[in-house]
Amino acid sequence: MPANAVFEFRLPRAIFTGPGSLGRLGEQAKALGVRKALVVTDAKLHRLPYVDQARQSLADSGVESEVFEGVTIEPIEPDIVAGVAALRAGECDGVIAVGGGSSIDVAKAVAVVASSGGRMPDYEGANRISGRQAPLIAVPTTAGTGSEVTRNTIITDVERDVKMLIQSPWLIPDVAIVDPLLTLSLPPDVTMATGIDALTHAIEAYVSRRAQPITDALALEAIRLIAGNLRQAWANPDDLDARSAMARAALVAGMAFGNSSVALVHGMARPLGAHFHLSHGLSNACILAVVMEYSLVGNPPRFADIAEAMGELVDDLSLMDAARRSVDAVRRLCDDVGVPTLSGAGVNVARLRELAPKMAADAIASGSPGNNPRRASVEDIVALYEKAV
Repeated sequence: MPANAVFEFRLPRAIFTGPGSLGRLGEQAKALGVRKALVVTDAKLHRLPYVDQARQSLADSGVESEVFEGVTIEPIEPDIVAGVAALRAGECDGVIAVGGGSSIDVAKAVAVVASSGGRMPDYEGANRISGRQAPLIAVPTTAGTGSEVTRNTIITDVERDVKMLIQSPWLIPDVAIVDPLLTLSLPPDVTMATGIDALTHAIEAYVSRRAQPITDALALEAIRLIAGNLRQAWANPDDLDARSAMARAALVAGMAFGNSSVALVHGMARPLGAHFHLSHGLSNACILAVVMEYSLVGNPPRFADIAEAMGELVDDLSLMDAARRSVDAVRRLCDDVGVPTLSGAGVNVARLRELAPKMAADAIASGSPGNNPRRASVEDIVALYEKAV
């Protein structure tokens, strides 16, 4: 990168991390001027104690709250319409996400539409949001998406069967609260999918054509943390040390890709979610190693750095062999935590082959593949989907 380049780096105004940090929610909402908050979550999570704990923290600070639990696994625009209606009916003046990436993405969209009106397709793409009035706080309950610190939200347009990527600094939450205690109840399959999702964020942030010095440091740290802790968090769900490390990893990976962007893996993952309803994390996990193997020739030194960050011994290897070690390390980690192939994840192979050209075109149109170190054509992406089956 040019020595005289100017980089932009944005984060929430405050980030709280560590066991018990959820207790800071009420004071932060009050400091933002929130009188009544809409807590955005999903029905399954609402049955766990975390939403009640969040509401208690709010109440302790004199902030009222109501709950919207209409978030679906892969958010669609009707979720946003319902959320905005709930915010207005409850006369809420702030939005708090408690949940995984889907809840945070919906909360971001609700806060924007409640302030600016319109529909989510109106904001598709980059920098089409002019402002946001409602304060926004994100409390993740998984260690994967990093959405609590990014300027992105992903909402499916059901009319076009397309996952819309919407980017704007107005989507960055005012406050992020990352409490690893909220991840202790995650089952192994969710730990796997969200953990490899965070790894994908870190790897793509590091190899992105939009990488910068600050994101480089964050991305490599996230890779080290995930390589050293995901297996333990997956095998021993109550290992608080491993869970805390994974929560930090997802957070710093979010800081990295939120400022340098993602690349081909994410471009290919979005159509998988739209057409086959795989979770975003699982979509990334199923194709990560295949895409890395394809991409590494475009920037071998970066992939060699990834290998080293994952604990591989590369000092005596050629540059290309060191770069290939990154793929080997990722494949072993994926195997150890049970990442399936696409067919193993339930993707109908015949349907995938039928849709692959359209999916590849949609992936390129999303813009993310343009950041990849090796540029991919529609034909290349179709072949990668086939290899991941």
